Amino acid sequence: MTKVVLALALLLSAFPIYYMFIMATRTNEEAIDVPPPLLPGGHLGENIQRLLSTEDAYFMTGLINSAIVSITVTVSVVLISTLAGFAFAKLRFRGSKILLGLILVTMMVPLQQMGIVPLYELMVTLGWTGQLKAVILPFLVNGFGVFMMTQYATQAVPDELVEAARVDGASTMRIYANVILPALRPGMAVLALLVFMQTWNEFMWPLIVLNPDNPVVQTSIAALNQAHGTDYVMLFTGTAASVLPLFIVFIAFGRQIVGGLMEGAVKA
Repeated sequence: MTKVVLALALLLSAFPIYYMFIMATRTNEEAIDVPPPLLPGGHLGENIQRLLSTEDAYFMTGLINSAIVSITVTVSVVLISTLAGFAFAKLRFRGSKILLGLILVTMMVPLQQMGIVPLYELMVTLGWTGQLKAVILPFLVNGFGVFMMTQYATQAVPDELVEAARVDGASTMRIYANVILPALRPGMAVLALLVFMQTWNEFMWPLIVLNPDNPVVQTSIAALNQAHGTDYVMLFTGTAASVLPLFIVFIAFGRQIVGGLMEGAVKA
């Protein structure tokens, strides 16, 4: 019975995504047929060409910009979070508990929504509006990532292992590179996926700070919807193209991600 329920839940969850890709291969006339088509058509190349050639959404620019922003933010968050997690979990320094408490406070308060006006004023003062660095800079550090890596380092790396490395003459950065990073690799994979997905799907801040001719993929889809709201196939094609990189990332790193989640569950 459990397997049947899980199978039904999987089908219900996957069907909208499947239907989105099916509609991306059809024409607008076929999209409004009753009953709707459930098998792929032969118009995918034509629909992609129409999507990329429209001047209302700058869709290819949006894809490239989203890739640049998401990769940069993911690398920065993972690197800084592992360094901070190592420091909070395995190093002893004055004020560490207070600093970690402040990081936890940032997770409880919606800083992006509360600070969006002063943050925008800062970007205007710096002259960064309309540029990708205005989208990248505010997200280079993530409080959740620091907290996650702190907890993971506390559980995954025994204190005795760090002390043994110190006795052998290893410096702090050598311990980080040779002892901490290998142990944190599963957690880093999970954090990287979460940050990449969150950054890729970010909409509000890019909509405010970027220009329409230099968008990210989510604002491109919004512009596409505004300009071609009745062209359902183009909207389905754009949405399918926007989620395809997430599928590729998950397929490429799925084993490490699932392994990291399972390892964290067992340790917890």
